[in-house]
Amino acid sequence: MSLPFGPALLFCPGDRPERYQKALERADAVIIDLEDAVGHDDREYARECLVSMQLDPDRTIVRINPIGSHDAQADLSAVEATAYRYVMVPKAESAEQMRAVSGLQVLALCETARGVLAAPAIAAEPNVVGLMWGAEDLVASLGGTGSRRADGSYRPLALHARSAILLAAGAAGIAAIDTVHLDIADVAGLTEEAEDAAASGFAATACIHPSQVVVIRDAYRPDDDEVERAREIIAAAASEHGVFRHGDRMVDAPLLRHAEAVIRRADRR
Repeated sequence: MSLPFGPALLFCPGDRPERYQKALERADAVIIDLEDAVGHDDREYARECLVSMQLDPDRTIVRINPIGSHDAQADLSAVEATAYRYVMVPKAESAEQMRAVSGLQVLALCETARGVLAAPAIAAEPNVVGLMWGAEDLVASLGGTGSRRADGSYRPLALHARSAILLAAGAAGIAAIDTVHLDIADVAGLTEEAEDAAASGFAATACIHPSQVVVIRDAYRPDDDEVERAREIIAAAASEHGVFRHGDRMVDAPLLRHAEAVIRRADRR
């Protein structure tokens, strides 16, 4: 349920090649965006930029246009001319779409009602290595006007979709990626959401600005006290059988797995 890079995935417009390397240096992986971040008339230029630039293929993801579109075919041709093998497929709505990009490692972006409902089937495809959800496109697909309330919290619909994507990814044994926090100045809100994502089981959180990277990394990184408690529980379990008491807590198999997850996150520092 993890990815071969850290938790902060930074989007970079495909038509801004001068930002590619900087984005990769600042984040754990860069998502070169050929879709929403690029105007229709600039997409061919963005593809040319993608082919001409040489980034670390192990930490580079290319967001193509929706499967079935003319741009998607051109995007995939550009990807094939590079060493990049991670692609993000937006508006993912069916397992059949994933088969159209066989041979590539796919992060499926479920951001419509149909996509969220089809998430289990999408996640089961062998080339799909992760699921991500998108709040604003989801609400737009339903004719709504916003995924958040006035106080910045998600509406129940968005929270349901977020949980559905996490559960579908977990059931398939692949990574779940939390969506972007659009309010760049809202550091507290991003911190709360990223901490919740890490505690809930997301492998990563996507972001749109370099300043958000450190916030996400810190949220996914357990503090020293949390790591120490986890190590103590794991050490105590070595001499116990079944459920046991550790301090003031009873520890059973699920809590032991929680401790192991904390150690895995700490080892990614």
